[in-house]
Amino acid sequence: MELRRSTLIRAGAAGLAVTALAAPGAAAAREHPNVALIRRYYEAYGSGNLESLRQFFAPDIRWTIPGHHPLAGTKVGASEVLAFFAQLAKSGFRAEILFLAADGEWVVDLHRGWSTTPAGLDITWALAYRIRDRKIVEAVNFAADQHAADAFFWRQYPLAPIPQRLS
Repeated sequence: MELRRSTLIRAGAAGLAVTALAAPGAAAAREHPNVALIRRYYEAYGSGNLESLRQFFAPDIRWTIPGHHPLAGTKVGASEVLAFFAQLAKSGFRAEILFLAADGEWVVDLHRGWSTTPAGLDITWALAYRIRDRKIVEAVNFAADQHAADAFFWRQYPLAPIPQRLS
């Protein structure tokens, strides 16, 4: 089936644009349930209500952010993951899905991710989500340009000076 520009579906709000290619009326009928879950997750993220994301997370979710910057590392539990997203919101992060696919309990998401406050980071990201019982139990981010991501996050989220950091 040939996809044309007329089949481009775009939805978004409050900081997140979600884009998907779909044949009119056909894609949703045969979409893998875990892909559908991630689409709903992006829609909830786009609402601007970060607390609404909790419904998608297993209680012991592990979300790994690559790099050597203040936000890098593995966040464990929904509260830590939501705290990470709250920090991203301060930089006006946006995402546009380029590709979603599932195999078993894994979903792969390829998207353009960029900052708006300030502008300065605009790269391709890949996420690998592991889904169990209709909940995200693990997510691992991969940056197409890790050096650019590290530099941006250091500029935006500098560590406090030593006295305050150690107190």
